[in-house]
Amino acid sequence: MRQLPLGLRLPDRAVFASFVPGPNTEALRHAQQLAAGAGATLSWFCGPPGAGKTHLLQAICAGGHEAARRSYLPLREAAALGPGVLEGLSSLDCLCLDDVEAVSGDGAWERGLFALLRECEENGARLVLAAAEAPGRLTWALPDLRSRCAAGAVLTLRLLDEPGQQLALRRRAELRGLELPEETVHWLQRRFPRDMRTLYELLDTLDVAGLAAQRRLTVPFIREVLGASARRTQLHGEHGDASP
Repeated sequence: MRQLPLGLRLPDRAVFASFVPGPNTEALRHAQQLAAGAGATLSWFCGPPGAGKTHLLQAICAGGHEAARRSYLPLREAAALGPGVLEGLSSLDCLCLDDVEAVSGDGAWERGLFALLRECEENGARLVLAAAEAPGRLTWALPDLRSRCAAGAVLTLRLLDEPGQQLALRRRAELRGLELPEETVHWLQRRFPRDMRTLYELLDTLDVAGLAAQRRLTVPFIREVLGASARRTQLHGEHGDASP
C-alpha cells in the first residue's frame, strides 16, 4: 500500500472492489481508467459528502500497476502546513488531491496548485482533484485556476439510494470477512444518518468490537456496542468540560 505525503496510509478497504457505483458508474469507469494510467490529464470529482469521492481517489492510488507512482493527499488535513507540501509531487505518475474547497480562495495555496498543475502537464502526470462542488461553484482567488480546473474532466457523484447503501455495507463487510445480517443493515439505516461515511464508520466500530468479543453482528450486539460507545463519548465530554 502506498504511503501518503502526510505519513498516513491508505485504508485496505479503499479499493474498486468495495465501491458500489449505483448512479456513479461513469465516475467509477473514469477512476479505473486513471488507475490504469489512461484517461484525462486533469480530472475533477465532485458531489456531496458520502457520495464516494474519497473512496475513488484512494482506489485510484491503491489500484493499477505496482510500478506506477501514485499518491493521495487530503488538503483539509494539509491546509495548515501550507502549499509547500505540494513541492515535488508533480514527479508522480498520478496525484490525487482531496477536499480542494479547504484551500480554494487562499491566494498562496492557489498559486501552489496552479504551479503544480502546470508541472504535472509538463511531466505528463495525471492530477485528480475532488471537492463538494464543481470548479465553477467554488470561491477562487485565481480565475485562471478555476478555468483550468473546469476545462478538465468533471465527474459529478450522487448519493446511493437505500438499496444501494445496503449493498455497499454488505459488500464492505464481506471483503472484511464479516457476516452482516440483513436486519442489522436495516436497523443501522433507521437509526443513523443515511450517508455512507457515517455507516462505514459504524461498520468499522462494529468490526473491532465483534472481533474482540467473537460475536456476530446481530441487532442486540450492535445496540450493546453502540450504546457503550455513546456512553463513553458522553462521559468524556463531561470530563472535558469540568474545571481542573
